[in-house]
Amino acid sequence: MKTTLQDISNHYGALLAQEALHRGAIRLSPLDPFQWASGYRMPIYNDNRRFLASAKSRATIAEAFDAMLRALDFNPEAIAGTATAGIPHATTLADLRGLPLSYVRSTGKDHGLRNIIEGLGSDGSYQGQQVLLIEDLISTGGSSIQAVETIIEARGVVPYCLAIFTYGLDASLEAFAAVDPICTPLAILDYDMMVHTARKTGYVDDQGAALLTEWRRDPFGWGEAHGFPRVVKEGK
Repeated sequence: MKTTLQDISNHYGALLAQEALHRGAIRLSPLDPFQWASGYRMPIYNDNRRFLASAKSRATIAEAFDAMLRALDFNPEAIAGTATAGIPHATTLADLRGLPLSYVRSTGKDHGLRNIIEGLGSDGSYQGQQVLLIEDLISTGGSSIQAVETIIEARGVVPYCLAIFTYGLDASLEAFAAVDPICTPLAILDYDMMVHTARKTGYVDDQGAALLTEWRRDPFGWGEAHGFPRVVKEGK
């Protein structure tokens, strides 16, 4: 029987959730939420760079991405990572599959050739190749979609963006749905699996799990509703 994306989420997603909570790659504090750079108070903080400290975690992430590609029957001709967080995991996967590697900057360099994509040939083109984009986190989807559009402009075909973790926000799903040609975002670990694992392992209790579930329904109104108003910096 063929392994499905759900099988992969159940296995690798659960493993990564436990590792993320253990290493602090995901931190949960529903009763004393974190202040994000935007000023909003949120019950979750994500820093997937903490996975880099563990060779085992890096290998698990690459294996999960590889399994997802097989489940999708997608055999990319090149791997691209978002700068900077997607680069190490794109590299590990590209090495595992023996594929060319590139990475996409958020903006072009202000010197030299002013490249926005590094790792391409002298013509700066993917020449119609099937490209897989690797991202570490999908939140609202804005930066990921910018990378997708940059690859398309460089004559790459990018039907999938694979990430380590996604919040699963409606805003990201709507943003990806508007990309033409379509690019489907998928993650090893989704928010529901993360909350389930946190409750199962005792990282949060029932109250905390309920608050986390509520946050996903209205992330930008959640803090205000629970007595944690947005902190607006002067000049913003």
